[in-house]
Amino acid sequence: PGAVVLQCGADSLAQDRLGCFNISLKGHSEAVKFMKSFNVPMLVTGGGGYTKSNVARCWALETAVLTDTPISDDLPNCAYYEYFSPEYKLHTLTEASYRDVIENVNTLAYVDNIKREVLQNLSHLDAAPSVQMHYVPPDAILPEYEDDEDDNPDIRLCQYAKDHMIIKEEQPFDAGGRYPSRGGARIGTG
Repeated sequence: PGAVVLQCGADSLAQDRLGCFNISLKGHSEAVKFMKSFNVPMLVTGGGGYTKSNVARCWALETAVLTDTPISDDLPNCAYYEYFSPEYKLHTLTEASYRDVIENVNTLAYVDNIKREVLQNLSHLDAAPSVQMHYVPPDAILPEYEDDEDDNPDIRLCQYAKDHMIIKEEQPFDAGGRYPSRGGARIGTG
């Protein structure tokens, strides 16, 4: 893609009031680091997050990741220092303690099954993600042009419009003036 919009909602972090995921702050920021590694322009936005201290920590760390700025676990005093209470540290939980916040009831077999289903669904997609996309005018929507003597000869029609003003003798159309091969597009007969 030419650019990526990455929405970084903090509601997926452990200890969020409404979220039900158990993602660590480090894991969340690793996802941002992974997307950044593609060197594609990114617009990174905030989003959900219903525990104020989680949101402050998440966006502080991810801003540091995006700007390649090292950040200490001991946060400096600032206008928003109270949002990092009560520990006033960037990382409040160890990686091991994240597992205790919300019990992980996903078995390895369950996760493997979801992965298999997702990959199977992706295999049914027609378009290859690495193929450059471009606009192709649909045949079903053809502009109608009438030859009026009042037309301004200084206004040029694009090649697409000129090509579709031609009615080919060998191409049959029904009594309603529709070409069957054009998805029923109406052709001017006047």
